[in-house]
Amino acid sequence: MKWVKKLFYITLAINLISVSVNMFLGPHYIAAGGITGLAIIFEDMFGLARWIVILAFNIAILVVTYIFLGREIFFNTAIGSMLLPVFIWLIPHKTLVESTMLSMIAGSVIFGIAVSILYNNKASSGGTAVPPLILQKYLKINPAIGLFLTDGIVVILSLFVFSVDSFFYAIFSIFITSATMKYLESGINKKKMVYIISDMSEQILNDVLHKVGRGVTILPAIGGYSGNDHKMLMVTLDRRDYAQVIDIVNRYDKEAFMITDVVSEVHGQGFTYESGSI
Repeated sequence: MKWVKKLFYITLAINLISVSVNMFLGPHYIAAGGITGLAIIFEDMFGLARWIVILAFNIAILVVTYIFLGREIFFNTAIGSMLLPVFIWLIPHKTLVESTMLSMIAGSVIFGIAVSILYNNKASSGGTAVPPLILQKYLKINPAIGLFLTDGIVVILSLFVFSVDSFFYAIFSIFITSATMKYLESGINKKKMVYIISDMSEQILNDVLHKVGRGVTILPAIGGYSGNDHKMLMVTLDRRDYAQVIDIVNRYDKEAFMITDVVSEVHGQGFTYESGSI
């Protein structure tokens, strides 16, 4: 069942990549790095179908992956690598958005969503995602730098094949794709971490536990000026619960000292399994 779910998400991601390339980036000659960008360039230079270029390069990449990175990464890469040329062939080459700028933005966001899905399932569509892993293993080069170098070669090549406009659109596309992936990684699941110091901490604690339904951790705190002992409450909240906690604190102590921080990800009680008090 786990493999069925994983295969579904990989297939969905590859489908999104193909839509991004064939309907948004490709029609406007935006080769934003990767094997798909290279396929767009080769199609224009040599008249080769995109799926043939991707298939040929991905087969070569899979061989290199097996030799240099081992069986586990090979199998995680193989599914996406073989599905990508199939979907690139199946998805029609059609211009959905006439504006190059809007098409670049939409295509880049879709591409970023797709790659995030692949990463979350420890999969890949092959192509230029593999060489950075080899550079990391043997030359200790950071994968981000390796990916920048490999994608940079493709983008620079587009400058000579297409136009200066296409070159800059490709650069913007990479930034938008990266921003989308970053947001999906840390933006959607952001929580609020609230620290509360108040003389009415017992009442606030009781309401947060029973009215908001969130666990609270009590931390000892000492005032730097007064030297007095205090109880500091620490609570992690969804965005929808934050306003309710603010109301509770203001109801009991308008002079309470509060610090609110934003955290990207939370695991544990009340978030990834059944809630309760800590």
